[in-house]
Amino acid sequence: MNSTLFRTTLLFCCLSAASAVHSQVWPGKPIKFVVPFAAGGANDLMARAAAEGASKVLGQPVVIDNRPGAGGTLGADSVVRSAPDGYTFLISAAGVISNHMIKKSMPFKESDLVPVVMIALAPSIIVAPPNASYGTLKEFVEASKKSPDGFNFATAGTGSTPHFVAEILKSKYGAKLQVVPYKSGNESATAIMAGQVHATSEASIVSLPKITGGKMKALANTWTTRISSYNQLSTATEQGFPEVKIAHWAGVHAPAGVAPDILDKVAAAVDAAMKMPEIANRLKSSGIEPVGGTRASFVQFVAEEKARLAAVVKVSGMKED
Repeated sequence: MNSTLFRTTLLFCCLSAASAVHSQVWPGKPIKFVVPFAAGGANDLMARAAAEGASKVLGQPVVIDNRPGAGGTLGADSVVRSAPDGYTFLISAAGVISNHMIKKSMPFKESDLVPVVMIALAPSIIVAPPNASYGTLKEFVEASKKSPDGFNFATAGTGSTPHFVAEILKSKYGAKLQVVPYKSGNESATAIMAGQVHATSEASIVSLPKITGGKMKALANTWTTRISSYNQLSTATEQGFPEVKIAHWAGVHAPAGVAPDILDKVAAAVDAAMKMPEIANRLKSSGIEPVGGTRASFVQFVAEEKARLAAVVKVSGMKED
């Protein structure tokens, strides 16, 4: 073997060994979960629960870094630009999927973020003013068809979860709805409580206190199973609307290039966190359903969501405001 070939081989072996040692010692310092929304919302609360449990499993602090803005794009872009060393992850939401379908331009490609694991989900609840004459989703849809001008359905802007709910009800079930975009879910909730619009949908964690307090009327849960802490509310599927399947979910995405064994460790840690009784019970009591799972199950979930939401975007012509 000549000296040049020997040095090249030696360098390759050293680099491979260093990479292997790096993966073996990970995590050697605190891990960061970037939340692309403000503190206090469903995504943030699910992130903090995952961080709490994962830190116990991994033996390192998992810190939350809130970076709201641009519908989640600002925080996501910061993760894409971070080093793929296994110390920075994105707490993802539906916008990771839908933003690329709706926005005119994005600062990064879909392939720049890799699904790691599902954390939990907050089912969306379709709600109406407390004095509304309709009490179920079925009654609401039928009443909208009979109304000369249709019903106003509040959203938190283009591409928001309530926007998808409205478009599904229109395209799949013939509901006669006018989409009324507000700047946030809080604004649309205020409009509901004031009787200014006929309906909207909002995450269970936000809407349940208002429902139980008599400020809103619950029409249906938009996920596939009933809410643990509010089991009396039937799902849209149970009422005959199986296409109305959407939730405010949170998962973990990584910048492309993170070592697969690190991704597996993060997935296992978050899955374990969602099975910890103190964390699972706390989430359930607030209307959030812990999920967890494997990398493979989250990859499948993201692929299915992408196909389903893309069909809604195409039919509705949904575009960025």
